[in-house]
Amino acid sequence: MTLVLVIDDDPAVRRALERVFLKHGHQVLLAADGEQGLRLWRERGADLVLLDIHMPGTNGIEVLVQLRGLSPRLPVIVMSGGDQTRDLDLLGDAELLGASAVLSKPFTLDEVFSLMNRLCGGSIPSSAAGADRVENFRGGAPAKGSAGA
Repeated sequence: MTLVLVIDDDPAVRRALERVFLKHGHQVLLAADGEQGLRLWRERGADLVLLDIHMPGTNGIEVLVQLRGLSPRLPVIVMSGGDQTRDLDLLGDAELLGASAVLSKPFTLDEVFSLMNRLCGGSIPSSAAGADRVENFRGGAPAKGSAGA
């Protein structure tokens, strides 16, 4: 069983990831912002962190830098739904700053579990998670009848 800390300001993202991790027998901690996420990590720890870049207050890049200072080997998957411009590639910056992996939203649950298995030594087959696309995590779950838009 893996203890997963999800740090994302979007409640739909937190709920969707919580639901799928719990379904597969993992424990989940949820944080709505970077400060809360750092506090939870200090209090409870985690085996894996899923971290959004764009959050009010302490953003994901700042959280990543702090987590790397506290636990250099902690697996951290950084997520972003965009804000990439010709001068700014925050997912690339996250990799340079020590992210274990990056995910661009929208992503599939298979992608999350594949990274989780690689980083934490898990054994969840990709097909167990399903290929549903997590729709931009700005509007919640995939549309009914859609298997992966």
